[in-house]
Amino acid sequence: MAVAMQSITSGREWTSWAGAGLLALLCCVLAILQYRWIGAVAQAERKHLQEDLQSRMNLLRRAFDDQVSSRLNDLVPSTAALDTLGSEQAYLERYRRELKTKTPIARRIGLAIPEGDALHFELPDSSNHRFADADWPPEWTSIREQLLARVHHEPFRFTPAATPIAVIPNFNPATGRDLYWLIVELNLDTLRNNILPTMLNRYLASDGRSDYDAEVITNRDPAELIYQTGETGYAADASVPLLDLDQAGPMRGPGPGGPPPSLGERPREFRMPPERRGPPPDRGQWILRVHHHAGSLEAIVAQARWRNVALSGAILLLILAVAATLLRLSRQRQRMAELEMNFVAGVSHELRTPLTVIRTAAYNLRGKLANQPEQVERYGQLIQEESEKLTALVEDVLRYGSSRAGQVIGKREPVAVERIIDGSLRFNQNTGQQSGVELDKQIQPDLPCILADEVALRHALQNLVENAIKHGNTGNAQHPWIGIFAQIVPSAHGNAVEIRVADRGPGIPAEEREHIFDPFFRGSRALSEQVHGTGLGLNLVKKIVEAHGGSIEVKSEPMQGAEFIIRIPVAPEEPQHEFAHSLS
Repeated sequence: MAVAMQSITSGREWTSWAGAGLLALLCCVLAILQYRWIGAVAQAERKHLQEDLQSRMNLLRRAFDDQVSSRLNDLVPSTAALDTLGSEQAYLERYRRELKTKTPIARRIGLAIPEGDALHFELPDSSNHRFADADWPPEWTSIREQLLARVHHEPFRFTPAATPIAVIPNFNPATGRDLYWLIVELNLDTLRNNILPTMLNRYLASDGRSDYDAEVITNRDPAELIYQTGETGYAADASVPLLDLDQAGPMRGPGPGGPPPSLGERPREFRMPPERRGPPPDRGQWILRVHHHAGSLEAIVAQARWRNVALSGAILLLILAVAATLLRLSRQRQRMAELEMNFVAGVSHELRTPLTVIRTAAYNLRGKLANQPEQVERYGQLIQEESEKLTALVEDVLRYGSSRAGQVIGKREPVAVERIIDGSLRFNQNTGQQSGVELDKQIQPDLPCILADEVALRHALQNLVENAIKHGNTGNAQHPWIGIFAQIVPSAHGNAVEIRVADRGPGIPAEEREHIFDPFFRGSRALSEQVHGTGLGLNLVKKIVEAHGGSIEVKSEPMQGAEFIIRIPVAPEEPQHEFAHSLS
């Protein structure tokens, strides 16, 4: 039967370990697939973020340039104004009106008029009431060179000016030729403090707060900073050109035999042509670069990816932990089932032996032995001893059942320790005499009382003494010895009474010490030598001691015996005085 049980147990353990290994393998495969899926999702998310950011940047560029164009169109007089005031006064009237606004778009204006192969240049006077001949400002040099190239019908390359400048041509509707150009130098304060922040908040902010640091530099010199809300560096997440102000299309100077320039024609409207909706980076006078607060988009996606990896890993580890816990609980349950079966087998044996002896003694007493007083006394004593064994066995089982129900001990009263010890020794007196064990009892005088359930605590000491008698005489058969000692010792919560039960037997193997207080556990030596027992004794001892607020520990070395140490807190002073008074 034992071989069959061992085979079944081995089969169950192999199945459990195989299931755990398969689950671990599946979790590893799932972890690899999850990592790849998360990587693919991260790449798609990064692409989506970049496309979304670039789309918003393009919308911002278009809205910014359109607003600047709209503000510049306010400087272009209507046909009625040209007819009523004349060209120069119409331009100056619009210019003066613009300067009175809170955020003027123009810092200054000028007129460039082609005269043969040269350009005549005029600026408003100090009162802004008339145009007067003037020299070209140094900041407008690149604009002058571009206009001269157009007058000479020469190719030219667009070069951003040192300051943002818009050129609005005036043309002859009949010939389509440009007659002169209105040059507008934009107001940097209006662009930086009004228009640009409004656009950034509109297209790059969420919940009223921008998610990006922005930086505006000039196209002609990247080191020249126009606007900045944070450090973007050279690893910008996205960039777009701003202020594509050379937007009026090719400028053609008057051809041979063409009419002379005139200021009486309607100026061309300043607007962005459809073919310039997506200008190359070198067309804008400024470049806007943005960088996310939390880092680059790649870093943000990487952080999100690792967060997802960590979350997935935590879930998989949780699954493995749950599986390991279930496996451990399953093994514990299997082990408990084995112990319970061993307990049933042990109890059956423990019951069968005394009953067989009692039945045999009773049968013999019915015969001729009834007339032999000595034999009757011997059989009566045998029946009594076996009955006491049965009683102890039944009490162990009943106490174990009560402990499982939470009823380990009864009412606690002040009790003298020496009385408990003497009661436990009297119970095992016959067994000790038959085994020839030498008893060494040393009790410190005047020990304080303890609050205890006397019956339960005496039962615990009886069990320890009985175990010492059973196992203590096997290692030193010539001089079997057990000792029981009691003294007062300090503890963390006051004084305690320490009771030690020692023997000189073979000791407890190190691998079995942590299990000796488990229910139904019996050591390998007890099983091999067929020592009677149920495996409940030490478990009940531990529960009884702990129910009294005490502790129990074991010390043992191979072939040097074992020592069980119990510590029970002493009773409070008032109950001890009452107990002493009752004794007197």
